[in-house]
Amino acid sequence: MHVKKYLLKGLHRLQKGPGYTYKELLVWYCDNTNTHGPKRIICEGPKKKAMWFVLTLLFTSLVCWQWGLFIKTYLNWEVSVSLSIGFKTMDFPAVTICNASPFQYSKVQHLLKDLDELMEAVLGRILGPELSQVNDTRALNLSIWHHTPLVFINEQNPHHPVVLDLFEDNFNGSASNSPAPGRPCSAHRCKVAMRLCSHNGTTCTFRNFSSATQAVTEWYTLQATNIFAQVPNQELVAMGYPAERLILACLFGAEPCNYRNFTPIFHPDYGNCYIFNWGMTEKALPSANPGTEFGLKLILDMGQEDYVPFLTSTAGARLMLHEQRSYPFIKEEGIYAMAGMETSIGVLVDKLQRKGEPYSQCTKNGSDVPIQNLYSNYNTTYSIQACIRSCFQEHMIRECGCGHYLYPLPHKRKYCNNQEFPDWAHCYSALRISLAQRETCIYACKESCNDTQYKMTISMAVWPSEASEDWIFHVLSQERDQSSNITLSRKGIVKLNIYFQEFNYRTIEESAANNIVWLLSNLGGQFGFWMGGSVLCLIEFGEIIIDFVWITIIKLVALAKSVRQKQAQARYEGPPPTVAELVEAHTNFGFQPDLATPGPDVGAYPHEQNPPIPGTPPPNYDSLRLQPLDVIESDSEGDAI
Repeated sequence: MHVKKYLLKGLHRLQKGPGYTYKELLVWYCDNTNTHGPKRIICEGPKKKAMWFVLTLLFTSLVCWQWGLFIKTYLNWEVSVSLSIGFKTMDFPAVTICNASPFQYSKVQHLLKDLDELMEAVLGRILGPELSQVNDTRALNLSIWHHTPLVFINEQNPHHPVVLDLFEDNFNGSASNSPAPGRPCSAHRCKVAMRLCSHNGTTCTFRNFSSATQAVTEWYTLQATNIFAQVPNQELVAMGYPAERLILACLFGAEPCNYRNFTPIFHPDYGNCYIFNWGMTEKALPSANPGTEFGLKLILDMGQEDYVPFLTSTAGARLMLHEQRSYPFIKEEGIYAMAGMETSIGVLVDKLQRKGEPYSQCTKNGSDVPIQNLYSNYNTTYSIQACIRSCFQEHMIRECGCGHYLYPLPHKRKYCNNQEFPDWAHCYSALRISLAQRETCIYACKESCNDTQYKMTISMAVWPSEASEDWIFHVLSQERDQSSNITLSRKGIVKLNIYFQEFNYRTIEESAANNIVWLLSNLGGQFGFWMGGSVLCLIEFGEIIIDFVWITIIKLVALAKSVRQKQAQARYEGPPPTVAELVEAHTNFGFQPDLATPGPDVGAYPHEQNPPIPGTPPPNYDSLRLQPLDVIESDSEGDAI
């Protein structure tokens, strides 16, 4: 009842507004608005009215079109990039150092014995198959070979290529069953490819290479991955290069340091790596000043004489500069430092600050990325590299049933190997070149909103010089091996200087190209230029819309009221009886109303029975007529207002 009362009050107040009909309201608006066009439509003559109506309609359409363009541009969420340069004392970056060889050959030789013998036989076939003897292959462990063999492909006839297994004398998948006599296939006559099969050899693909060097390197790495995937992680760490053997000397600014100031981490591609100033357990070290004397100086021994011959073809140190508490993806982002050289690296800092949603698809901590970060076990921050590799491992487990050795494993999963997962190499190769897989991972992963990049300027010089190498190697050998003999050589020694070139840093920051102020300014400018209007004109237009709505509601309420009145009158054949007629019918049983309204039943009283004595009748007001109760209540409330 209270809601109905307030609604009625509001309706009656609106009835006292600018008009009671749509026409009156429209005329009132055109006559009183501050927008110029509608006024001229009302005030001018018929011809000018038509002209001003057309002009007003045209400019209104133009304003709406311009507004649509500006709103669309605003909703594109475009950004502008600003570059600023600052100067302050900065934290020294984290420095990750690895050996190019992941393991010491003396410690993994027993694991790679069969594979190395097979590799030597493969090279013999490739370099001179006519000199190889079939009996040489009988002592080889060909169980490794049968999973993923290397083959020769003779494409002299492109329509019928000839495929030859290196350790077989018959051709597979070719028109002829045997090679032409006296014409052996070799690397200079045929291409070397890797055959990858699944489903017990029923489905095979060939991975081609332009050089036999690439083919045998990829094949050996694939087979070594199968072997190392079955070795526990603790044993792999023990077979790598220890920090005390790798790091010979360390100096940060004026403070001496040693291998204990480095945090060890195992990387599948490079074995034991060591991180300086990672910031995991201690506060990051600041750099006192720019320049070489205030940076990090290292002397490393790569131990090149103990490299795995077929697994590592590069000698030197692999290093990377990165933020504190971030995982070093050193294979993708690192650089090499050459053995026998002094490498100086000057560092400049770029800080990237991206706008978040809805301007760009970046994330602050990776919590809104639908990929499980497998590198979170290292307690490192989110990066897009970690997301992409976690995504690939997720696809690998789903498609192949096992995880690849180069990436971390989810809980209760196994690495791929030939014994438990014989088809994994074929599955991995197909997934590796899958465009759909790459697009899926790139779409699912997001860049970090805040990132720091280190730009490096690298220079190199021979170190030590011929004049000083004798005493330098003597001193370093004495310090490490307590030997008077020289145990080091130029082939394995690396010297590094890492320092800030200057304390200037660049901040590359994204900001909204079109903000709400830009949008309102352009909307108001277009409206004012074409229509001569302002925000108050828009408020007037909004007011007239509200008046239109309320007049519509008033008309609907009036229509509903008239419908209820007609329904109440439908209970009588004519107009409803007056109060006097009802009283007369109650006291005079022979009374008949004028409008053939049926009276009381006279037969209900016998002649011998006296009729009832009426009470005091009400006043005879013929003007009173019966009305429904809700109509009377509405009228009274309206009068009270």
